[in-house]
Amino acid sequence: MGKITNKSGINRVIWIVLDSVGIGEAPDSKDFGDVGVDTLGHTWEANGGLKIPNLLKLGLGNIDGANLKRLEDKDIIGAYGKLQEKSAGKDTTIGHWEMAGIYSPNPFPTFPNGFSDEINNEIIKRANLPGILCNEPASGTEVINRLGDEHVKTGKPIIYTSADSVYQIAAHEDVISVKRLYEICEIAREVLQGDVAVARVIARPFVGTSGNYTRTSNRHDFSLVPTKDNILNRLRDDLGLDVLAVGKIEDIFAKEGISRAVHTKDNMDGVDKTLDYMREDNQGLIYTNLVEFDSAWGHRRDAKAYGKGLEDFDSRLPEIFSAMREDDMLVITADHGCDPTYSGTDHTREYVPVLFYGKHVKENVNLHIGSSYADIAQTIADIFNTRPTMIGNSRLGEILK
Repeated sequence: MGKITNKSGINRVIWIVLDSVGIGEAPDSKDFGDVGVDTLGHTWEANGGLKIPNLLKLGLGNIDGANLKRLEDKDIIGAYGKLQEKSAGKDTTIGHWEMAGIYSPNPFPTFPNGFSDEINNEIIKRANLPGILCNEPASGTEVINRLGDEHVKTGKPIIYTSADSVYQIAAHEDVISVKRLYEICEIAREVLQGDVAVARVIARPFVGTSGNYTRTSNRHDFSLVPTKDNILNRLRDDLGLDVLAVGKIEDIFAKEGISRAVHTKDNMDGVDKTLDYMREDNQGLIYTNLVEFDSAWGHRRDAKAYGKGLEDFDSRLPEIFSAMREDDMLVITADHGCDPTYSGTDHTREYVPVLFYGKHVKENVNLHIGSSYADIAQTIADIFNTRPTMIGNSRLGEILK
């Protein structure tokens, strides 16, 4: 691909979402039942501090209100701030859609009492299933160990939900093949539309034997299709640029605006795959989601492991810095909170951090508070001189050297 020379000097953005790494209670957190939440601050406290020198150098600890270690101005190499969610939700889909420029004024439906017989019976009929098990909010690891034996015996898939807007289908790979499970999920996605349109139908395959069932990396999300009015489609369709997705980004956007995608096993694999894309001769956007913060540690309320995960990611940042080209810009943010010290297992409504770094980015710029996650999308639109997204304010003028 031939280079497009932008006035900014930036021709590629590496955008990394630390899934659920919120940075404190938002003004409307109480409306979501989340009083006093602070994923980063409480994780820091629970671990007696964290060894995250590279994130701190980018300005993470100097963000307004951050309960982390602050550095002196001369030691900060990035531009930093935090963003307040505008959309009415605190889930993965709404968070990612908003940072890409999509405003969601209404939350996706949730099913705290399970799904209606009408919904389940229609899915059973269309997918030719012998029935279903569970149909209630549950922990994914707990439910497969509780109902795995019955599933193996009967062939009935395990249906469960959570505080998120999700319809999750768990099945043993030796009982219902991964391909067949995906087919069932596609049918469920067709049924779950309109007033019952959950954000995601999720395939949750597992393996193992009685008392020792474990989920596999063959998870797949079947999301609602977003509007094309977002920064991914702007870059790919309007400008012909690369939009390379790492992790569950492709699923969250139902492949809209994505040029190529690769799925990942865990956070470190996500960093590896990001570096692989960075070493290619591409131009446009590399968009990565690192999901373990949320799925493995946040929902399970494991503050120690959450802290270790942050340290592990921080230890990989020098590799990312070294792989950056002169015309690259790095963006690090999150999509919501999931305070591992809070009650329950749900996401938490929080501000999210935003960090910018690169040869063309000023050092030690405090961006304070942005009124929408879409400030990221609008900044990227400004970089590539494409149509602005519906919401968000560009911060390019503040951070560009």
